[in-house]
Amino acid sequence: MLQRFLSNDLPRSRWLAGLLILLVLALALTPFIFPGVKALNVAAKVLVFIVLVASFDLLLGYTGIVSFAHTMFFGIGAYGIAVATTRMGPTWEAMAVGLVGSLALSFVLALLVGLFSLRVRAIFFAMITLAVASAFLTLASQLHEITGGEDGLSFKVPEVLSPSYEFSEQPFLGVSLDGRLLSYYLLFVTAVVLFLALLRIVNSPFGRVLQAIRENEFRAEAIGYRVVVYRTTSAILSALFACLAGAMLALWLRYNGPDTSLSFEIMMDVLLIVVIGGMGTMYGAIVGASLFLVAQSYLQDLLRLGSEAASALPWLSALLSPDRWLLWLGVLFVLSVYYFPSGVVGRLRARSLQS
Repeated sequence: MLQRFLSNDLPRSRWLAGLLILLVLALALTPFIFPGVKALNVAAKVLVFIVLVASFDLLLGYTGIVSFAHTMFFGIGAYGIAVATTRMGPTWEAMAVGLVGSLALSFVLALLVGLFSLRVRAIFFAMITLAVASAFLTLASQLHEITGGEDGLSFKVPEVLSPSYEFSEQPFLGVSLDGRLLSYYLLFVTAVVLFLALLRIVNSPFGRVLQAIRENEFRAEAIGYRVVVYRTTSAILSALFACLAGAMLALWLRYNGPDTSLSFEIMMDVLLIVVIGGMGTMYGAIVGASLFLVAQSYLQDLLRLGSEAASALPWLSALLSPDRWLLWLGVLFVLSVYYFPSGVVGRLRARSLQS
């Protein structure tokens, strides 16, 4: 039953299975075992990035396509929800219109980029997608009447998803049963469904062809597969899932702006998470997003504690200063690449085969 549920792609490692179960349970129970607004925001961001990174892994890890336009589709999904609810009001109908409109725009743009660019060499395609993403970021920043420009758009969601809406006056296990909690579990269920859908895609005959194209494009074309069609389809699917991840982010934040969903820093974070988790594994999205975002969110707090504990050694206290958190994050990334060259998931699976 579990094997069918996971599309016949089991973790194939006891350590990996245990880690995945631990992470999923932690995300499912975050409101109850990690009290506080910050922990809930970090967990929600992890859920969004699991979908975003998994959709990018479909493109990079399974098809072998390097694209820097992925955050463009992420931003389109977020702006679709933001613009629609701003213009039509905080209703489910407005959210549906925004989601459908953003998916349609993502489909058209991904199709155009795929058809015009996937026939060129990999490096040229990467540069084209970078140029398209930069142009879209500039456009979003300048269309103030539609997107809010640099200030972005703040909007309201349906009342049942609002933090002020309470289902019960009595807390459950110390947690308020309000719209914020419902929003979180809406994100959780959506992330699980979308991740399982991506897992099913990469383990279908279509996904096997994508992996064949990744390994040897000319051989795949020689045996009869239309490589451009498969690669374009992969680009479109990846864009649609990234668009859905953007809608999830907007629903949680109730705000969207250029720096929130379209910045190049998000694209770099996605690349780092794919490398940390393991390319071409899907499960790497769960592991990588959890490890990276938790480190990114709490590293400063840990360094502050370390700096205070080492106050007797001024040089060590200065080295552990919270202001140097980016330096230590870079060190952690280098160490993860050195000890896990195929990602955490790849290393755990390889270790399981050796034993």
